Amino acid sequence: MSGSRRPAPRRPGVAEPPPPYSGAVPGRYWLETLGCPKNQVDSGKLAGTLVSSGMSEAGDVADADLVVINTCAFIEAAREESIETILRVADERRPGARLVVTGCLAERYGVELAASLPEVDLVAGFGVPLTIGPARRTPSEGDGGRGAEIPRLDLLNLPRPKASAPWAYVKIAEGCDRTCGFCAIPSFRGPQRSRPAEAVLAEVDALQVAEVVLVAQDLASYGRDVGRRGALVPLVDAVATRVARTRLLYLYPSDLDDRLVDAVCRTGVPYFDLSLQHVSRPLLRRMRRWGDGDRFVRRIAAIREREPDAAFRSSFIVGYPGETESDHDQLLGFLEDAQLDWAGFFAFSPEEGTYAAGLDGAVDPELVGERLRELGEVQDAITTARRSRLIGRTVEVLVDEPGVGRTHREAPEIDGVLLVPDDLPVGSLASVTVTGLAGVDLEAA
Repeated sequence: MSGSRRPAPRRPGVAEPPPPYSGAVPGRYWLETLGCPKNQVDSGKLAGTLVSSGMSEAGDVADADLVVINTCAFIEAAREESIETILRVADERRPGARLVVTGCLAERYGVELAASLPEVDLVAGFGVPLTIGPARRTPSEGDGGRGAEIPRLDLLNLPRPKASAPWAYVKIAEGCDRTCGFCAIPSFRGPQRSRPAEAVLAEVDALQVAEVVLVAQDLASYGRDVGRRGALVPLVDAVATRVARTRLLYLYPSDLDDRLVDAVCRTGVPYFDLSLQHVSRPLLRRMRRWGDGDRFVRRIAAIREREPDAAFRSSFIVGYPGETESDHDQLLGFLEDAQLDWAGFFAFSPEEGTYAAGLDGAVDPELVGERLRELGEVQDAITTARRSRLIGRTVEVLVDEPGVGRTHREAPEIDGVLLVPDDLPVGSLASVTVTGLAGVDLEAA
């Protein structure tokens, strides 16, 4: 694991118990979540498990008996944030409170974390039961960083508590069968495992929300691992009968066929989050990915012809080994042609064990920074222009919190929002008129 390092007085595989808990009211937990929406789903299920075991949520980390950090390890910056959060929370917890680290960082680097962070009482892979009690053995060499004496649960099918917001992420599959050159997720999340549709629908019903956001590492491949290719379409249709809004995130472009496009449009939320990563055909092949800019532009245009109000988001890797100035220019041209509503750009991060980690053609970090700035400036102008066109239009918003709403064009926690009248009830769907622009957010009355 690269990133922050500290001396390790603890030997790998040996847990040193913290001072025993002596508080009068045991059983309070504090849970911090880092990373993507899929991690948030995992945290929701962890919270549900803790509550069902008799614990209650603490109002602050300093009031908790058990502190859990659900980490991210996707790229170097995420790992650094995870380590910084662990150290910060270790200082903020009260004496005697147990600190547990779980999530991607624990799964991928469990042995090293246990050795290098004496502040942590337990490093636990996905789905390990988290309770207050005698310190358990930390992960040891040869057990995948999970601790062989600790039974694993499958977070995918654990129950969740009722959502506290009018929207919720629902994970419909875990793992990934693709071999993208830059991605280490399959190495620690494992192969794709699709949930039964009835389990997904039961979770949707229990959440009692107005909007459900379906997520997975490879959403459009849902059902393929159990011989049910194309199973996402009937699932989307079924979810859409239960909630006012159904949104899909993380669609691999080759799987976005007409049947799936029609299903998305039928939900009334024509929002397409496409996992493109780049547009240069040679570079995409180096990434072990499908497609090219021309195909992507044609597909986006065809969807807009079918649904003029469709919104598009994607993310792109900048500085992948071998990226040339021509590749970069192609991406700039694609942004102008595609006119995406939203886009994110991320510097390539070499991940241990991935195909890309051994590739030649490293791009100078200063050049990567220049390319990121140029791409950001171009996309900011496009996003601002597309948002400005909504001024004067009447739109339907879901009110997430007092004074804040979203149309179908904005995914929660990712895109901009609409600033709406404070008296609109939270959780309601309301018609408002867009009156102005505040950055990427819209003002409405």
